[in-house]
Amino acid sequence: MMVGVGAGQQSRVDCVKLAGRKVSTWRLRFHPKVMGLKFKDGVKRQDRVNARVRYIEGDMAEAERVEWEKNFDSPPDALTSQEKEEFVAGLDGVAISSDAFFPFRDSIDHASKLGVKFVAQPGGSVADAEVISACDTYGMTMAFTDLRLFHH
Repeated sequence: MMVGVGAGQQSRVDCVKLAGRKVSTWRLRFHPKVMGLKFKDGVKRQDRVNARVRYIEGDMAEAERVEWEKNFDSPPDALTSQEKEEFVAGLDGVAISSDAFFPFRDSIDHASKLGVKFVAQPGGSVADAEVISACDTYGMTMAFTDLRLFHH
């Protein structure tokens, strides 16, 4: 799996967190409770996809939950935070890349929580040594691409 970073955020760690939420949601689509959701007959494919994502996120307002529950004969048990954490912890061998450098280790610290083992970035930050050290701490392999696609 590849995590692409470069969502236009001013903060690189915010980009990593945004991409990380996408990775977590993608991974959780394969959780047994998500795979086992019992939809009513006739629920359309895209409605099933949307319902799975809402189930994973679990942060529905009451009115939204009432509509969401119409997809099922009976409402499924919630996917707990602990179940999510444990399942996402199974991520391994994930790659992360950036169109600009990682200027601080905080992006690497956060990426480590998502099973990242490979980092590709242009390099060229004054903090490259700190970022390399963070990668070493987590056993990540970093490659400098020497190609910066993002410019201020």
